[in-house]
Amino acid sequence: MAFQFQQPAIVQSSRVAFPKAELYVPVVSGLRQPAAQTAINNKIRQTERQLVQDQGSLADPRAEMIGYFEIKTNEKNVLSLSLFNYAYTGGAHGLTLQESLTFDAATGKAFTLAELFKPGSDYVKRLSDLVRAQIAERQIETFEPFKAIRPDQPFYIADRALVIYFALYEITPYAFGFPYFPISVYDVSDIVNPNGPLGRMDAND
Repeated sequence: MAFQFQQPAIVQSSRVAFPKAELYVPVVSGLRQPAAQTAINNKIRQTERQLVQDQGSLADPRAEMIGYFEIKTNEKNVLSLSLFNYAYTGGAHGLTLQESLTFDAATGKAFTLAELFKPGSDYVKRLSDLVRAQIAERQIETFEPFKAIRPDQPFYIADRALVIYFALYEITPYAFGFPYFPISVYDVSDIVNPNGPLGRMDAND
């Protein structure tokens, strides 16, 4: 079978503004399948709207909101990105929310954490053990001893690694920021779904 180069998606920034808010939203183009492109852009917009909603009211006279994004992976028909929304709505400091999305750029499918692994594999325990080891090794201060990730724990894919992360205040004090735990695809390759995004990262091509 001849090698087929998979063109990365084109991701551009679209500015959306409303009173006290300025959002920079990723817009995907250049995909071979128009239906996949539409599905990806619809999911991104839906997630952006949810982040705005989750931040609550901007009624405070000093309130402000800023939205931005980071592209984590854009290769091998895998598009993984993080959407951020910072809002100050009153109080001691603002709050940043993060939501990450990982797509199959050929079909437009958005993947859950469970779908990255083989059906029936105990991915929660495996990932939790790796996260726990990093917490100890990096001496991360947590509110209480770490037990386990959630089955739908937020994640993105970057540099042949699965990056598991937690929201502000979820397991660590605010000052720590978002706790990120990169897990090499090679450390979990025996349970990775070969047809999913991590399976593509595991291939040595």
